[in-house]
Amino acid sequence: MTPSPSILLTFGFLALTVVLLWVPAPPIRGRRDWAWCAGLALACVAGLAGGLLDWRAPMWILAYAALAFGARGAARAWVRVPLLVLTGLAAFLFALHRFPGFYNPVLAEGIRFSADTPPFSLRANADTAVAGIVLMGVFCERISSLADWRAMLRRVWPVVVSVLAVVLGLGWALGYVRPDWKWTPYSAWFLASNLLFTCVTEEAFFRGFMLERLARGMARRRGGVLVATLLSSLLFGLAHARGGMVLVALATLAGVHYAAAYLWSRRIEGAILTHFALNAVHFVSFSYPNLAP
Repeated sequence: MTPSPSILLTFGFLALTVVLLWVPAPPIRGRRDWAWCAGLALACVAGLAGGLLDWRAPMWILAYAALAFGARGAARAWVRVPLLVLTGLAAFLFALHRFPGFYNPVLAEGIRFSADTPPFSLRANADTAVAGIVLMGVFCERISSLADWRAMLRRVWPVVVSVLAVVLGLGWALGYVRPDWKWTPYSAWFLASNLLFTCVTEEAFFRGFMLERLARGMARRRGGVLVATLLSSLLFGLAHARGGMVLVALATLAGVHYAAAYLWSRRIEGAILTHFALNAVHFVSFSYPNLAP
């Protein structure tokens, strides 16, 4: 699989922007957001030049970023809460591809990764990537030292083992997947895009944005954090409803693990790595996306 130069350039800049989220940038006028914002601007220029975006896409991105920065900076609850709701709604609409101006290319159509799986389409979704980048950059504190990475890994490895055993084991028992080792021409692209765009976006929204704010709002109530965890995990499961009720149940269980990784490590990276571990092992070692009915 060889994507076109315009796709490589646009998504290369988007990947660079995700990396820049974790690169400590020197402050300019007291702000450190400029690095990833500059990367996002370069991705927009590349997308416009390559025909993957039209003039409307940067306008939607600017409006979305303005909402997010406004919500983060609002001191009064009556201003902050509506802005947070609008930011979350906008992120959800980006993920659903509801904003015009984005022309997400289909990289491959009708792929069968195994003989007994349904056909699968591989897409490059710039709007979904943008949704996660802005949420991660504005609302999520990122690790900035090697010691913090080590501490995070020590806390989350049991969760990684658990999510692999529970979710993939249950999926196998239910006949949803089966062991199937494979490496295809699409594997490198899939794994890289899944980590940088899918896992970062979904964890930024469901854990860094939604769970964090629900947990803060319910912290003074007995069992409030548990309720926030279950609610955000159920919503994560329902976001996979197109795959059927078995996938909703498996995704909900996975969401509980991602939430546990986030809460125990207090790091969004713990949730991202737990999420990616499950997706990567599923893709490489089991039937993907699922066995045909």
